[in-house]
Amino acid sequence: MIHPPVAPRPAPPDPMAEALRLARLADHATSPNPMVGAVLVAGGRLVGSGFHAAAGGPHAEIVALDEAGVAARGATLYVTLEPCPHQGRTGPCVDRIIESGVARVVAATRDPNPQVDGEGLRRLADAGIDVQCGGPHAEAARALIRPFTTWVTTGRPLVTLKFAMTLDGKLATTAGESRWITGAASRQRAHRLRHQHDAVLVGSGTVLADDPRLTVRLDGGPNPRQPLRVVADSRLRTPPLARLLRADARPPVVVTRAGAPAGRRRALEAAGAELVEVPTVEGRLDLLALASALGARGCTSLMVEGGSTLLGACLTQGLVDRVAAFVAPILVGGRHAPDAIGGGGIAHLDEALRLRRLDSEALDGDLLLTGER
Repeated sequence: MIHPPVAPRPAPPDPMAEALRLARLADHATSPNPMVGAVLVAGGRLVGSGFHAAAGGPHAEIVALDEAGVAARGATLYVTLEPCPHQGRTGPCVDRIIESGVARVVAATRDPNPQVDGEGLRRLADAGIDVQCGGPHAEAARALIRPFTTWVTTGRPLVTLKFAMTLDGKLATTAGESRWITGAASRQRAHRLRHQHDAVLVGSGTVLADDPRLTVRLDGGPNPRQPLRVVADSRLRTPPLARLLRADARPPVVVTRAGAPAGRRRALEAAGAELVEVPTVEGRLDLLALASALGARGCTSLMVEGGSTLLGACLTQGLVDRVAAFVAPILVGGRHAPDAIGGGGIAHLDEALRLRRLDSEALDGDLLLTGER
């Protein structure tokens, strides 16, 4: 359907940067779809723009084309991700672009989905449209969709290890005191990270020690997105009266092994938990199998919040894509104080997980350090 065009505005100085800004407005609500933005420019004027707001809703290109109406003919479409050529919950964007009369399409990056992966660009070029892919914003566009990329290429979510530690790398004191190592600003930032992930995972030790709700609680603003809450619990130690089972949120998933105590299973299911079994590796839950089970549910991003044993297992089982470390400027010492990353560890430095794209953020005296593998 062609709509009457809205009043044109001056084109942004960098249309792709504007498309990326629009894409981020979705604020992760599109999962399992990627966040995408689009801008239409004709004759030095912005004639249409939009972003994909939610899974099942119109894609960014369609929003921009609807706004442009007949002004799309002969225009250049700047889009952060290659337009889709296939039928999903919505129709193929490629067909609509061809029908609109757009003369040129500039995509920041190709779609990593094997159903697309260049096919959208080929179909546009075959229709006589001038096609360009890449450019100075390609890396930013790929970073924007990294959870989606991990999910469609591996079947599992992108995994972020998140922890709060002292400057000497401790999660708690020798007496087990951990509330609160970091300040209020860091805790709000951690809730923001939960909002940005499809699922959060803790071990049963954390449930027993801290009795967390694992919900997102942000100060002010719209209602946050609540992730799927997951507990890794091979022995089903999670109490049926745990707060995460009583929180006002969708029921949590407790991941366990075959042969876990039947009585505890029944008690947790009666309390509202969903139980999922995965294989074990050397007596521990197979975390890759756990992640793949979440991927099968459409989870594209998973934040692992601890404790130390679970974080260490993620490292030794090779299941780390990102790290978000909140560091407080305090020292507690203690040989028996828990370290941030537990488990058996890495024997040789050349086997250590080396992070790249490091970044830091000051948070009212604390520091958030982030990096990717």
